[in-house]
Amino acid sequence: MLKSIIFQLVVAFFLATIIAPMFIPFLRRLKFGQTIREEGPQSHHKKSGTPTMGGIIFIISIILTFICSLVFTQFLSFTDDFAMLLLTLVGFGSIGFIDDFIIVVRKNNEGLRPKHKLLAQTALAAMFFYLFLRNGYSTELSIFNLFSIELYWLYGIVIFLWMVGFSNAVNLTDGLDGLCGGVSVIAFSAFGMIAIAQHQAEIALFCFTVVGALLGFLVFNLNPAKVFMGDTGSLALGAAIAAVSILLKQELILLIIGLVFFIEMLSVVIQVLYFKKTKKRIFKMAPLHHHFELSGWSEWKVVLVLWSVGLIVGVLGLLTAV
Repeated sequence: MLKSIIFQLVVAFFLATIIAPMFIPFLRRLKFGQTIREEGPQSHHKKSGTPTMGGIIFIISIILTFICSLVFTQFLSFTDDFAMLLLTLVGFGSIGFIDDFIIVVRKNNEGLRPKHKLLAQTALAAMFFYLFLRNGYSTELSIFNLFSIELYWLYGIVIFLWMVGFSNAVNLTDGLDGLCGGVSVIAFSAFGMIAIAQHQAEIALFCFTVVGALLGFLVFNLNPAKVFMGDTGSLALGAAIAAVSILLKQELILLIIGLVFFIEMLSVVIQVLYFKKTKKRIFKMAPLHHHFELSGWSEWKVVLVLWSVGLIVGVLGLLTAV
């Protein structure tokens, strides 16, 4: 398995580094640049116009890597796990692409209406649950490997909450150069190692293919970023990692490994609810990474601190799972 993992990771990395230099100028020519929120940190205004929709780079890299593996090697077969993960990645990436496209055409940060985005995400989660049941997967919810609870049809609610919740949580984390990509590399690496421990070869290959493609993308996404992943990338990554945790039956472990994503989302929820009740703010700005910026931290410091937190909880989640 190690040989196949290295192959997938390396091929995905190099494909991303090859595709990005061709795709970024194309986005510039189309003027698909990011519009920066007026109320955001002043230091971000210089990023206005930086190409977005960069998630296409690593999604295409992942797909091409799988095609190469299927055609030229014996490392991968088209299993149900593989099909469900790829469907999730591409499906939620497509929602993000439409959202990004609306944003760059209208030159604002509203994108898809929340109810339309939620409806599309719900439809994909329902499709995943249908395939999940059809292929005979367990509907038990594992409680940190201590015991399990049989949920039957109620397991569909878990799938909905995990896919919709974490796709939006990862989306909220994508606010600083390299932040979301770096934390995602750590999270997918942790779940990839859990998959290896469970002898789930296809899921492990998927995770490390994502890691390779993201590392290639990060070459162009680190500060100062030449491209942003946009909703195209962040929604795809969030739903995909939720799907991985579900197929590995490590659903609650995602709350540990994905703690940075969860805290970023929670900071927004707390800010909104508290402001509605008191007309005051707890954080200087939400998500939480902007609060740190407005508190005087440099962008690199915020990113490195949150990467470090991601690494710690990634190791903790790995140890808990295995």
